[in-house]
Amino acid sequence: MSISKILKSIINGATQVITYILGAVKRIFSPRDDNYPASGVQPFEGDIADDKHKY
Repeated sequence: MSISKILKSIINGATQVITYILGAVKRIFSPRDDNYPASGVQPFEGDIADDKHKY
């Protein structure tokens, strides 16, 4: 193997590693892409219990 092929393979490998790491960093620091509903306190919409069934 010639030295130029070795250098190209080393540079190509380093480029792939950097691209992989930057892709992960981009995903971590990008805005959320999930579409889950907002959670939190929800209003009570049921019936109030009787006093005899309170306990």
